[in-house]
Amino acid sequence: MDRQLQIQILTDHYQRPRHRGPLEEADVTMPGGNPGCGDVVTIYLKGAEDEKHLEDVTFEGEGCTISMAAASMLLEEVHEKNLTMDEILEMDYNEMIEKLGRQIVASRPRCATLGLGTLKAAIRRYQRDRRLDAAGVGREESEGLVFGEGAEEAARRK
Repeated sequence: MDRQLQIQILTDHYQRPRHRGPLEEADVTMPGGNPGCGDVVTIYLKGAEDEKHLEDVTFEGEGCTISMAAASMLLEEVHEKNLTMDEILEMDYNEMIEKLGRQIVASRPRCATLGLGTLKAAIRRYQRDRRLDAAGVGREESEGLVFGEGAEEAARRK
C-alpha cells in the first residue's frame, strides 16, 4: 500500500472513528495513556457468553491522529474478524505498526500501539476476573492485591 493511501486511511479513521463511545454494561473499563505525549485511550470490553470472544468492544480517547486512528482501526479489525481474546493477546505490536504504515508511524510507536496495549490489558483484566469468579473469590476481595513481579516489594511498602 502506498504512503498516500495509508495517510488517507489514518485520516478517515481519525475523522470518522469506528466503535467509538462508552459501552453500557461493560465488563471491563480499562484506561491507558502515553505520558510522553498525553494521548489517552479507554477501552470498554464486554465478554461473550463463551468467555473466549468479545460480545462488544469500544473506545474513547483524546490524542493525536495516530493514536486515535490506530484504536479505531484495531477495533474495526477485531469486530470484522471476530477475533478471540487469545488471538488479540497474540497480536504483535510490530504488525500493528506495519498495518498503520511503518514509515508514517515509525517516529511514534507508542502512539501507534496505545490502543492495542490497552485492549490487551482489558482482556487480561477480564480473564483474571473470570478466574477469580470461578475460584469463588469476589472481585471486591481481590482489589488492592498485587500479583506477579514486584508484589513482594509493594506489600512491604505498606
